[in-house]
Amino acid sequence: MGVTFQRARSEEQREIRRRAILDTAAAMLDEMPVAEVSLNELSRRVGLAKSNVLRYFESREAVLLELLDVFLESWLAELADELAAGIEAHAAPEVRAGQLAEILSRSLADRVVLCDLFGAQGGVLEHNVSVEVVKRHKRSSLTRLAAMTELMRRHVPELGDDAQLFCLMSLVSAGALSAYVPPPPSLLAAYADEPALGVLHLDLRDALRISFTSALLGVLPRA
Repeated sequence: MGVTFQRARSEEQREIRRRAILDTAAAMLDEMPVAEVSLNELSRRVGLAKSNVLRYFESREAVLLELLDVFLESWLAELADELAAGIEAHAAPEVRAGQLAEILSRSLADRVVLCDLFGAQGGVLEHNVSVEVVKRHKRSSLTRLAAMTELMRRHVPELGDDAQLFCLMSLVSAGALSAYVPPPPSLLAAYADEPALGVLHLDLRDALRISFTSALLGVLPRA
């Protein structure tokens, strides 16, 4: 049930309301894909008229872009701990690259909502927003990309200048591959009827691991 708000009169109240809109949108993403999150349903759940929601975020896409940044920040903090625990500092470069691909694929496959937001970013979320919102989003994205690049370099310094490109392509891959998972019921029924059709079907974690391993081994310097 939505929360009913009085008119926000102070900066603190405005911030509480912004937070409520973001939290409600996050809860909706636990139930439905990005494509199904509508401004009407978000307004209903948060207990505000649509015109009031638009005072805080200029569009549905602006809400989701901000959530992408929130989720990305939280994921990178957790990823730092996962990499520190799972990568052997003195192992050979290709061993560390394999461990990195394993941890990164597991970590992203566990965060389907984050992957779904990455998948929608270029084709959907960066449309229907003002230049100011896009600039703010891109500044945040570059900060997060720099943090992720530093993490990659810390554990596989051999990546060198290719670390940033690897990070960017990893996030794009996660967004693209997540669009195929889970397969729709019609596809699962086709695989059940004719198993040969599903020969290339992979779960998200396996698909990401193969993608990341290929990319890492492609950019590591040859011995």
